[in-house]
Order: sequence, then C-alpha cells, then structure tokens
Amino acid sequence: MFTAICFVLGIGSLTRTKTHSASANAGSKGAGVATQAKGTFEVKVVPQAAEDKVGDPTVGRMSIDKQFRGDLEGTSKGQMLAAMTEVKGSAGYVAMERVDGTLQGRKGTFALQHSGTMNRGVPQLSVTVVPDSGTGQLIGLAGKMTIIITEGKHSYEFEYTLPEAP
Repeated sequence: MFTAICFVLGIGSLTRTKTHSASANAGSKGAGVATQAKGTFEVKVVPQAAEDKVGDPTVGRMSIDKQFRGDLEGTSKGQMLAAMTEVKGSAGYVAMERVDGTLQGRKGTFALQHSGTMNRGVPQLSVTVVPDSGTGQLIGLAGKMTIIITEGKHSYEFEYTLPEAP
C-alpha cells in the first residue's frame, strides 16, 4: 500500500516529469498583488501505526516532514490519510501540513491542505493555503501550490497573495 500511496503523492521514483496542479483561493479580502514563489523541497513520509488494532488495511496514515528551499525557506510537518482501491493506479489522500518559514523575506507560519486522487494512473492534486492560517508577517496569506516532480526531484510553484507589509 505504501508504494501506491507514494505514487499518489508523487514521492516515488519517477522517470518523467509530473506536474500536479492545484486550485485555490488566490484572492481574498485585503490581499495584495498576486506573486509567485519557486523552489525545491525534500519530503520524508513515514507510515504511522493504525489507531485501532483491527484497522482497514486499505487505509493508511503517515507523517510528513518537508524542507523547503528557494523563495520559501523553511520546514513543514503534517499528517496524511490515504485510501487504496482494488483497481491498480487508483487511490486518494488528504493531508494537512503546517509550514514554518520565510516566504520571500516575510516570516511566519501557515497551513496547507492537500486533496489528491489517482484515477487509474492519472493524478489530480489540489494544495491550498487554509484561509486565515497565516501568522507573523504572513497574516492574510492566500494561494495555491503546484508540486512538480522531475526525475525524482521535487520543486514547487506557489501562487499567492499577501497584504502589503505595514
């Protein structure tokens, strides 16, 4: 199950470029001009024990640890739930992660919400900033993130809005 879930997440070894598009709330009340941040990240996913001893083997839970570099410098920690099906290449996952770092010179934290499906090998992924989750200099952050995987290397494009700095 873990291998298939890794494929859903795009963290397995890939030999071709995969782009997972994201949709989000790029505009919000009081937001500034849309900006794009780019960079790379490393991710570590660790399977977690089922909370009950008789859990469904088609449902898994994992911890997520990331290190971001580039326009977004920082770390994140999160949790993922995933479900497999009997059809090869079909699965789904949801995840929440808290990012702590500096986004183009502005420091704070924010939450990202993931919703991903793999439909017979075709991925669809939405990664959005949780509304009103920004803290510090990232209060008011809104946006969407696209994860790009080329030959097993991870990068991101983050389209966001942020109110003008005071």
